[in-house]
Amino acid sequence: MYSLDELKKSKGMALYNCAKTLIPGGTQLLSKRPEMFAPDVWPSYYSKAKGCRVWDLDGREFIDMSIMAVGACILGYADEDVDGAVIESIQKGVNSTLNCPEEVELAEALIELHPWFGMVRYARSGGEAMGLSVRIARAHTKRDIILFSGYHGWNDWYLAANLADSTGLEGQLMPGLEPNGVPRGLAGTAIPFDANNIESLREKVKGREKQIAAIVIEPARGEDAPAGYLQALRELASEIGAVLVFDEITSGFRMCAGGIHRNYGVYPDMAVFAKSMANGYAMSVVLGTEDVMQAAQSTFISSTNWTEKIGPTAALATLKKYQREQAEKHLIATGNRVKEIWRAAAIANGLEINVTGLPSLAAFAFKAKLPMGMSTRFTIEMLKEGFLGFRQFKPSLAHSSDDLRLYELAVGRVFGLLSVDLECTNLETRKHHSGFQRLTKE
Repeated sequence: MYSLDELKKSKGMALYNCAKTLIPGGTQLLSKRPEMFAPDVWPSYYSKAKGCRVWDLDGREFIDMSIMAVGACILGYADEDVDGAVIESIQKGVNSTLNCPEEVELAEALIELHPWFGMVRYARSGGEAMGLSVRIARAHTKRDIILFSGYHGWNDWYLAANLADSTGLEGQLMPGLEPNGVPRGLAGTAIPFDANNIESLREKVKGREKQIAAIVIEPARGEDAPAGYLQALRELASEIGAVLVFDEITSGFRMCAGGIHRNYGVYPDMAVFAKSMANGYAMSVVLGTEDVMQAAQSTFISSTNWTEKIGPTAALATLKKYQREQAEKHLIATGNRVKEIWRAAAIANGLEINVTGLPSLAAFAFKAKLPMGMSTRFTIEMLKEGFLGFRQFKPSLAHSSDDLRLYELAVGRVFGLLSVDLECTNLETRKHHSGFQRLTKE
């Protein structure tokens, strides 16, 4: 459908090359850098997005079978119900000297879904909400050390893990994150442990029982949590008086309305949501027990833009539609279907792949001599077919059976091309990045 030459000469690539001279790192989010997908080819910028379709700056249309705004647009792009509610709120004024009532309505709706919590505090991004949760946990316990597994954002409290040991974040999803600019005095305040390994955690706890403010984890990301693991965490946190925090920025709203921990029946002291809760609008929340959350009043947590009206309005509209449409059923079925498409196409073309992830956070990897070259070419060939195709897929309510049928045909054709070029001799671009890399090193 589209040639490699026209993709390379796109307005988006030209603009991105300009952006790298004006914006450190080129973009505001590592996960949206073209280098993470297909350097020199990925469209980079959009002119319009609707449903599960995206149009680039040249007007080319792509079906998004990749990360759907890094998982933020759970209902699809430009959802009419959510956007309609937001437009109405804009017309009434998005900010004023007084507070918007929607923040109270949203708090009630979220606590109704999670009745083990009693209070909320809002922010507008996942990273700052995680920082807020850690501040509250430390204020509540009057302790300093955070034990964690998984990825939890860009804040000092998290990157401090690499101060004492430059490999501290290895195995925590996002390796290579430098702690430059993080005060050296924070060394030893953030300590990682192996995900889903209670013995790894117990080893880190030993001798620090009265120093640990919080245990922070993603309850599930790549796969379901192992049986008994979350309950063991809950018991250990209670035993040592630490706050148990579930980071649901990625997992929230993907397998059920609200937090995935609802499905496990294990209840933390705090949970953090962002991304999908407002279908692409800036919104995040920390929910917690009243006892823990009241500690927010003993420290200073405040921001003008946390009081605007659009975020809570979008979150309320998203939650209402999600529940009305029982969106989780469609997300799970769509994700499972895509995983089947990958497996079947690989078998048909003699390729070995490893398919992983929850249905709503699906992923695959090539078992090949040059896996990064293979996945880069997969993305390039899918662009030619008219798809934003990637080794990850985050389904939305907007993905239809017709979209999946077209995708199945395209994946079959592309896997066929890959099967006769396992050495990636036809790769005409640089390979994608796999983590944080300084662009100036290229």
